[in-house]
Formats: sequence, structure tokens, C-alpha cells
Amino acid sequence: MFASRALRERYSMRDESEILGMTDFDLNPDLMAQAYVDDDGRLLSGEAEVIERIELWWDSQGMPDWFMVTKLPLRDRAGKIAGVMGVLRRPDQSDRELPVFQTVARAAELLRRDFAKAVTIEEVAWTCGQSVRQLQRRFQTAFGISPQEFLIKTRVLAAQRLLESTSRNASEIAKLCGFVDASSFAQHFRKRIGMTPSEYRERMG
Repeated sequence: MFASRALRERYSMRDESEILGMTDFDLNPDLMAQAYVDDDGRLLSGEAEVIERIELWWDSQGMPDWFMVTKLPLRDRAGKIAGVMGVLRRPDQSDRELPVFQTVARAAELLRRDFAKAVTIEEVAWTCGQSVRQLQRRFQTAFGISPQEFLIKTRVLAAQRLLESTSRNASEIAKLCGFVDASSFAQHFRKRIGMTPSEYRERMG
């Protein structure tokens, strides 16, 4: 097993040993994790030789963004499938002209820009000229994640950075990152990170 430095940074891991024993579901929202597991299953069974998709990942600043993902089977010297490898890259201009980018790009940018405000998915859908159902379906197709989860994950990631770089308390961070209150912040943070905000700060400190 090998994980690049960039991958470790996206998951806030200091070294590769931290990823050992973890599953996709330990590291990602359930819908994303299930998509990864399904992809791996197709590759390991020989059903697919290569899988390419657009996925929501986290950039070097810890903010959600889309990446082009290529996955291939790893074979041993006898040619037997022994594992899976994947490569992430940022989409180029031609990738961004794909219909799936055009349908969700504006909504994603609005959520990234306004995550600290009392933004709602209904408002974003209306601004983009889509119904909530259309937006949810297109987000799911593009990223394997709902726009609601995109928004919450963006807020959690922003909160992580504040916990790491400031001494602000939970109530202040909750307000700065768009959460209703400190209790809501703690609930969402623990569900996605696996520990409370205070535990995270202590661990990173």
C-alpha cells in the first residue's frame, strides 16, 4: 500500500501508517465511499480494465474541488490482478467543457464561496435555474455526493483549518463557518472527522 504526500495531506495524516486498516468508509462520506468500493470491485474482478470519472476531492487548501480520477488494476508478474491503483489530476479546459461540469460548476462555486453564510440548497438551485431535484441528481452524477453534503463538508474543512491555525473557541468557529451553533458544529464535525473539535485540536497541536 502506498499513499502520496498529497493524498495524506487531504486526509490530514502525518504518515502512511495512519491509513493502514482504514476503509473507504472511514475516510469519506458514505455515498462517495460506496462509489469507490464499487469501482474497486469492478477492477479486481476483471469486469473493467480502466475507470475514469469526475470525483469530488479536497484540494491542497482543504477545500472541496473536482478532480479527474483514473483507476487501473495492478497485476503481479504472472498477470494476475493483485490490487488497484489510482491517479488524481485537476481537470483541464477540455474537461471543464463537459456537460457534467456545465450543469454543476456554478452551483459548486456558489457553495464554496458562500459556505459561511446561511445559504440554502433551494437558493443555490434557484440561482442556477435548476430545481432542487435536478441539482441533487446532477451533483450525485458528477461527484457521488449531494449538494447538502458538499456544503457541510466545506464547512467542516474550513473549521479544521481554524482549529489548526487559531485559538478561537468552538462557538466562534461555528459562526465563522456557517453552522447554526456550537452543538451543530460538533455533531457534523465528529460524524465526518471521527472526533470532536477539541479532540482534533489537541491531536493536531
